[in-house]
Amino acid sequence: MSDRLAEVLAEGPPEVNGVLQRVLDFVQALRRAGVGTALSEGIEAVQVLKHVDLMQRPQLREALAAVTVKTPTHRRAFDDLFELYFPARPGDVDHAGRPLDPDAVPSDGTDTRDDLDPDAYLRELIDRLMDGDDAAMRQLARMAVDQFGRVEGRDGGVSWFQYRVFRAVDLDQLLREAMRRRVEDEDQVTSLQERLWRDEFEARLRAFRDEVETEIRRRASAQRGIEQVANRMTRPPLEEVDFFRLSPQEQAEMRRQIRPLARKLATRAAVKRRHGKDGRLDVRRTVRKSLASGGVPFEPSFRPRRPHKPELYAICDVSGSVASFARFTLMLSHTLQDQFSKVRSFAFVDTLDEVTQYFATGDFTEAVKRMTAEADLVWFDGHSDYGHSLKRFHEEYANELTPRSTVLVLGDARNNYRQANAWVLQDLQRRARRVLWLNPEPKQYWGTGDSIAATYARWCDEMVEVRNLKQLAGFVERLT
Repeated sequence: MSDRLAEVLAEGPPEVNGVLQRVLDFVQALRRAGVGTALSEGIEAVQVLKHVDLMQRPQLREALAAVTVKTPTHRRAFDDLFELYFPARPGDVDHAGRPLDPDAVPSDGTDTRDDLDPDAYLRELIDRLMDGDDAAMRQLARMAVDQFGRVEGRDGGVSWFQYRVFRAVDLDQLLREAMRRRVEDEDQVTSLQERLWRDEFEARLRAFRDEVETEIRRRASAQRGIEQVANRMTRPPLEEVDFFRLSPQEQAEMRRQIRPLARKLATRAAVKRRHGKDGRLDVRRTVRKSLASGGVPFEPSFRPRRPHKPELYAICDVSGSVASFARFTLMLSHTLQDQFSKVRSFAFVDTLDEVTQYFATGDFTEAVKRMTAEADLVWFDGHSDYGHSLKRFHEEYANELTPRSTVLVLGDARNNYRQANAWVLQDLQRRARRVLWLNPEPKQYWGTGDSIAATYARWCDEMVEVRNLKQLAGFVERLT
């Protein structure tokens, strides 16, 4: 071994600094966030740096996304971490291209720091919201964090500081005030114009909210370290978010993903039916073929497989917090109608009604509205009553079940201490091919409080925990 080689080995691996180290740290953060970036993708993320202008932040963002993000649902985690590891330059410019002074004040002369007047700030924010001045909106977002968020010390999570800002800056109130001003400025306003104005203001407020969140994360990472903030603030992919915790924006995004997911599941089911194993062993043909090999059945023969499509009866609790879970399951089931010979849906709160007809049009949003307004789902007090609803299903529809039917119950089995009528499931299990129950609650909560999940599970072929879209897709794939 030469002296030079010994010196190199003694020094250890060389340090990696600057942009290269930041990219490597970013890839590690993606892996910890569950994006699943492989080692090869990390190498590609480094190699892509020589093909982009590092001063063009949007270009760098899309280049890194192209080599690290493999599914659309992981893009949200990527964007959050990108804003943290590659924050925007502090020197923003205004609409005229002039650098913005971080110590600037609003146009009404109010100081942006210690003596900020909340009312004057909100008036300035509404003015800039109506003007569409993006640079000024970004500056006002930083001012809001500085005045109302106070990201100081090591206590408190990022969401806590966001709550403090948006408690002082009510975005819904800002939207209403901006709409009021815009309508007053016009002589005649059509519904289309009002809708376009609302969409424009909502987009600007979303950008303002994103800028506030980005600024809070930037300040928190400067005080606590990027890794600590990244590990705590990264949101899971949309398909892994609990149905109970979906925001209105996440619900809208999930509705857009249902149909592509359904097409994927339908394709898998068709392939599985085409390439599945043959039917039961054909003993006669197997023995006959074995005569050519001295009675040894080298090539067993099977009867032709006769794939069948099950009939699906979905019984859904649409009350309270489980409503979003039931709606997404209904949407996925009806989108996959081709994989079933029949799909019938029944909804209930404290009584049950068939809602299949509402989903025949294909417009799911309109179907849910009609179901809520027209279906007979409440007969007493509007609290979940599984016992009464199951009994009514048994009285009116149990005779229609066949050995090809699959009964799918959707709900958390929280019965408000009312009669269970578990005998209904026992009889349905006897009549149908199988009875399955999807429960959106964590399994450790089954049987606690007013939950009678254990009572119902006794008469189900399977009670499955389904808390997010990923688990739901896995179950439906197995069902079809």
